[in-house]
Amino acid sequence: MKSNPTDAYGMILEAIDVGVYKPGDRLVESDLAERFGVSRTPVREALQRLETQSLLARDGRSLIVASLDHNQMAELYVVRRELEGLAASLAARHANEEEVRILRDMVDADNALVDDAPALTRANRRFHKQVHLASHNRYLVQQLDLVHRTMALMATTSLAAQGRGAIAQREHDAIVSAIEAKDEAAAGAALREHISVAFMTRLKQDAARREEEG
Repeated sequence: MKSNPTDAYGMILEAIDVGVYKPGDRLVESDLAERFGVSRTPVREALQRLETQSLLARDGRSLIVASLDHNQMAELYVVRRELEGLAASLAARHANEEEVRILRDMVDADNALVDDAPALTRANRRFHKQVHLASHNRYLVQQLDLVHRTMALMATTSLAAQGRGAIAQREHDAIVSAIEAKDEAAAGAALREHISVAFMTRLKQDAARREEEG
């Protein structure tokens, strides 16, 4: 039986990331221990760590998966846009031939997923992680890991919007083309634009949801 707190932390984080636990869901220590096959002590330590990282919030005596308000989301996208742009620029400078080929293969394979939002969302996550790694800057990768972890607190994905999947894939193609050409400025600009369009799409989704609820 695993009882390493790092294991418990990683398993709970992954469950939030893939949507098993959504913003507002209550996390119960005993339930998590049973679900993941670990003792309650590492689960308790993992929950404390996630709360410290603001991925969980207090609701009375309970811990729930945190959610982001409009201002938090806007702030997160500002940071993500700049860090992702930097990662793409550095990837254009440092990525080796094999890494560039992997990025191209990812874009080609992901084109088949444009009508499957959940699958495309997972593929999108892999693509961005590969760009981060191709930057060859460990500190930037660490910061982007934290940003993407926080992105999991958004209940929906911009890729679920009508037509967004195909547009996102064209944007990924432009990013990889710039990295292939070792054009640092173009790669950074392409990825920053990609994040800006995703943010605008999400704002439209939120506006439409508020209208329906109103």
